[in-house]
Order: sequence, then C-alpha cells, then structure tokens
Amino acid sequence: MTMQGAPDPESEQGRVGAEPGRTHVSAAGLRARGWTDGIVRRLLGEPDRLSAHPRFRSAPWTRMYRVERVEAAEQSAEFRSGAAFQSGVAFAARRSGAVRKAAGRRGRESVARRRREVLARILAEPIDVPRMDAGELARRAVEHRARREREATAGAASTTNALGAPSTPRPPRSPNPPRSPSPLLTDPASLDRWTVDYLRHRLSPYDELLEGLSSREGRGRAAALLRQRILAAIAEAYPELAAECERQVRDQQLGPPAGEISAHSD
Repeated sequence: MTMQGAPDPESEQGRVGAEPGRTHVSAAGLRARGWTDGIVRRLLGEPDRLSAHPRFRSAPWTRMYRVERVEAAEQSAEFRSGAAFQSGVAFAARRSGAVRKAAGRRGRESVARRRREVLARILAEPIDVPRMDAGELARRAVEHRARREREATAGAASTTNALGAPSTPRPPRSPNPPRSPSPLLTDPASLDRWTVDYLRHRLSPYDELLEGLSSREGRGRAAALLRQRILAAIAEAYPELAAECERQVRDQQLGPPAGEISAHSD
C-alpha cells in the first residue's frame, strides 16, 4: 500500500508521472483554483501522492491531491475566507500597479507637454536686437570685454590661499583703472567675437523664457534653441556678424547655421 506523501514504486503512473485524470490535482492546479501554499498546508496537509515528471526524471516530484479532498476543503468557511482575502490582496496589488503606471504616464505626458509649450514659445518670441552704428557698437563691445576681464581678475584674486584662508587681493599698481583697448587696435576676428558676446549679453533677459523648466523637462535643449534664435537675430540685424554667429552655433553644437533655424520647430 502506498504511504501518503511517498511515490508509489509499483505504480507505472507513480514512476512516469502521468496525471491521474480527474482523480488528483497538482500543486500548480491548486494555485490556479485560488489556493495558496499556506491554505494548502492548513487544509490539505501532506499530498496524497507524488508523481515524477513525464520527461525529466531528475525534476522534483509533483505533489498530487485527491479531487474529493480538494473539493471538500473548498466548501469550508476557512478556505472561502482565505481565498477571498488573497483575491482582495491580488486585486489591490494589481490596482496599485495600475495606479502607479497611470501616474507615471500622466507625469511623462505633463513633462512632454511642458517641453513642447516652452519650445513653441521660444520659436514664437520675437527677438529684438538693439541697433546702433558700427563705431558705438564696437566701443561698447570692447568695454564689455574689458569689464569681464577685470571681473575675472578680481575673482581669481579673491580665491583662498594654500592654507585654505581667503587671500588678500593685491592693491592696484596704479590708482587709475586699466584702460579699455581701442577698437582700432583690435583684430577684426576678436572684435566680431566680442561684439556678438556683447549683444548676447544685452539679450540675456530672454532667458526668462526658460523659467520653471527643469533639466528633466529638456532645459538644455530649450536653452540651446534660444541661443540659436538669438544668434540668428543678431546675424539678421548685423549681416557683417553673420559669420561669427554661425561659428558660435557650430562651436556650441546648437544645430544647423542660423538660417536653418526653422527646422527645429518640433
């Protein structure tokens, strides 16, 4: 007689693991019917038989339970309450996962919508480049360059020394501030670069178009598009600076030259 929970060595079905028709249910079959391992242990205990895998003899034996015991246990209040609880847990888990997915989808859609709105506003915003004669523009550009160099020098002088204490700036050698270089003594390429930098500085208030846009929402791309539009506007207002504007577009990897900005209307 076969012991409960042990394979039947004399049964061909016990050795080859053929499913005994409708008389037994496997552990996998129980899970499909709503059973959990805990409920199986409490209500059914040890399996009625063990069956080998039909093709892989090295595989673990399959636990089999008599259908009569399974159906009787499924009529008990303990099974119904446990199965209902597990069903509720599973439903809650699925619902929670669906809620998280929906929230993630809404978040991604909000980010994409925000990015599209900012890019559209940058493309639609008219860029008003200040106009002035060549001499005045060159003078202001040189003064702007000299002021930036003085600020950089002052910033370097106020850094900490080797011991970590703030260093004392050296007093100027002359009571008079250094004079700005003359535009006439500046090589044309440098003067064009300084002039475009000065005009970009004058147009920096347009950075407000990027306000509230985070890096996650594509701030870098939006800032690149804005700089490209500004350089395109400068090239249009001052055709003699178009070559320098296109050079800065290429150097900063902002995309195609200024004349092709309409291609970035996505």
